Amino acid sequence: MRNSLFKIGVLALALLLPAASRAEASTGAAPDAARQAVLVNMVREDCGSCHGLTLKGGLGPALLPDALKGKDAASLQLTILYGRAGTPMPPWNRFLSDTEASWIVEKLLQGFPDAH
Repeated sequence: MRNSLFKIGVLALALLLPAASRAEASTGAAPDAARQAVLVNMVREDCGSCHGLTLKGGLGPALLPDALKGKDAASLQLTILYGRAGTPMPPWNRFLSDTEASWIVEKLLQGFPDAH
């Protein structure tokens, strides 16, 4: 029930976002190669500080494809952007666009690339 309430709250918050932010998410354009490299490093270092540097889990849960199997991609994107109330998961929407969060989710579901 608590998880359902969280999803409802996050989805309601998403509806309050400026139309420009929502429009960006619908473009589907992947970040350019330079930004992708920055995002890979950010996930490995910043997210890895809680989820483990190999994303196998730590303070936060594992972010490997098997652990995320069956999870809704849109919910994962919203979790990245807006965090999880009552947990150490912070919102990253000040640092990431909708498109970038979507790209991260896509890569996490496939198996996140190594930093180069």
